[in-house]
Amino acid sequence: MKIIICGAGQVGWQIARHLSSERNDVTIVDMNGDLVRQATEALDVQGVAGHASYPDVLDRAGARDADMIIAATYSDEVNMVTCQVAHSVFAVPRKIARLRAQSYLTAIYSDLYRRDHMPIDVVISPEREVAEAALQRLSAPAAFDTESFLEGQAQLLGISLEDHCPVLNTPLRQLTDLFSTLRALVVGVRREGTLFSPEPGDQLFAGDQVYVFTHVEDINRTLEIFGKSTRTQERAVIIGGGNVGLAVAKALEGRAKRVRAKVIERDRARAEAAADALERTIVLHGDGLDTNLLTEANIERADAVLAVTDDDKTNLLAAVRAKLAGCPMAICLVNDPSLVPLMAPLNIDAYINPRATTVSSILRHIRHGRVRGVYSIGDAEAEVIEAQVLSTSPMSGRRIQDIDFPEGALVGAVMKGGKVIRPSSETRIEEGDVVAIFSLSADVPEVERLLQVSIDFF
Repeated sequence: MKIIICGAGQVGWQIARHLSSERNDVTIVDMNGDLVRQATEALDVQGVAGHASYPDVLDRAGARDADMIIAATYSDEVNMVTCQVAHSVFAVPRKIARLRAQSYLTAIYSDLYRRDHMPIDVVISPEREVAEAALQRLSAPAAFDTESFLEGQAQLLGISLEDHCPVLNTPLRQLTDLFSTLRALVVGVRREGTLFSPEPGDQLFAGDQVYVFTHVEDINRTLEIFGKSTRTQERAVIIGGGNVGLAVAKALEGRAKRVRAKVIERDRARAEAAADALERTIVLHGDGLDTNLLTEANIERADAVLAVTDDDKTNLLAAVRAKLAGCPMAICLVNDPSLVPLMAPLNIDAYINPRATTVSSILRHIRHGRVRGVYSIGDAEAEVIEAQVLSTSPMSGRRIQDIDFPEGALVGAVMKGGKVIRPSSETRIEEGDVVAIFSLSADVPEVERLLQVSIDFF
């Protein structure tokens, strides 16, 4: 498959890494020649330095016989024009664009922009994806990471283990015996900064971060077993009234079980716009780092604070101050992955990485075929792949213990006949089953070979 990726920033680079590792013909385009050179040296990709929307640049990138173009530059306008040129001049079959401006999104999601006027097959909004991730964090407040799979019946939870966790020093195989009715399975462990897929005899220790697949009906029980509170969220303070904060506040207003939210926004015009857009949410104008303003927002009575401004350091400091003021849970928006190791020392409960969220969303839309979903974990350390098993798959008709999975891969959940089960070594994978597989990044190509999946757009 021939794919052109426009934009060699963090998102474009990660997508190129994923797709090139799957033996696709990938060309990356960017105005910055240094970024293009870095990508071509580190990845198995070709590179073109130039303006992504210029026809001659796209021609040099091979647009005449490309199967897909992904426009992920920092400019909405460049991304839209790139898709238009790819469609009108080169007839590229599939076009994906990353767009941020709310005005464009409102028009595109309405009937104003039809395919023949703005030929974009898939629009990715980082702000909407991040807002959805924030809402998922709130739905499982004791988890630092969470994502839904298997038609919403299974949940991946990232849980930090503390000294009071009741299952420390217990081999994983014994957890299955102790909680035989619990539909949950540990698929990944991060210890001292290294993520690995555990063996049945491995034990868990304080300080570990574990990734657990669980049935949605067993989420609370799973959290309790790992020593976490399942307190419901009734009050939230959102620091940052931009697109992300506004989307979260609107979603909270629309929930059947109401969550009382307050928004703090430093920019007066943005604060006024948020106040006009929200019906029941109080909007406060001021600095989220101001302790007096946090007190006015009743931060000590809030169940959670979400720091979602466009500045990482502001988010970290605001979260720390909110925690010091008595808020039990803090969620941060962090763009720079090098800041993630600070989360634990700063006592910040969960973070959202917009890059990982956006990359996961784009990959989910790229990998059609039998792949239903892809979720990127950490700094692209691992993936969870949800896919339907084909009759031609090497997995079909075999027990899990007889399938030659790579060391870094584990089946986390299986859906048979619409029902999700906890897999065991004796579970037989049949044609039509849907599986969710945790895999370290290096083992993803082998997992996809076992699934016999490929990028299929048509």
